[in-house]
Amino acid sequence: MSTTPTARRPRADTSAHKPLQKGQQTKAAIVDAALGLATQIGLEGLSIGALAEVMQMSKSGVFAHFGSREELQISVVREYHTRFEEEVFYPAINAPRGLPRLRMLFDNWMKRTSVEIDSGCIYISGAVEFDDRPGPVRDALASSVNTWLSAMRRAVEIAIEEGHLAPDTDAAQMAFEIHALILALHYEARFLRSPDSALRAVRAFDNIVTRFGTVQAPAPRKTVTKSPAAANKQG
Repeated sequence: MSTTPTARRPRADTSAHKPLQKGQQTKAAIVDAALGLATQIGLEGLSIGALAEVMQMSKSGVFAHFGSREELQISVVREYHTRFEEEVFYPAINAPRGLPRLRMLFDNWMKRTSVEIDSGCIYISGAVEFDDRPGPVRDALASSVNTWLSAMRRAVEIAIEEGHLAPDTDAAQMAFEIHALILALHYEARFLRSPDSALRAVRAFDNIVTRFGTVQAPAPRKTVTKSPAAANKQG
């Protein structure tokens, strides 16, 4: 896996591409169902038996598409990463270079967080489950997260190049602080159910930008941000 997403990877589209074979369609459906389960019960909770019950298939039928529970878990991680990129990273590429693009990355990340308040984030839950368990599943998780964080760090570097952030800005430090905001948001909104957690995260992001910013930095957009819980209730 590359360290930074650089080009959109097309998803299967039966209207523009060769239709998937039946076996591929079945495997894609299994991965989709497995991802839904994993967001609720975690990657470690996935089992061939539980998935076979959800899919109304035999255990041997599910096993034939993956070969092992570990391979199934890795497929779920990869699918989650693909959807994360499509919802968070790729839409921001159309934003102007520099701070506008960085803001859109953060905004898109916030939107996804709002959706995941009731389901959970594979990156976060997976880190808890596999932080001290070396192996292919942990490697797949770590690779996906590092890919995303590298993209965030590159967005900060571009904002420095555009003169929107101070030339001596530590890009890795700024990306670290932005990541920390999302982790705090998940904890406050999902576990503590704090109603103003999203507003505090946005305010904290603006404070980070102000601290590292320059007089050339574009003014922040005036938006009203609802709490993740409120946004989720309204769909």
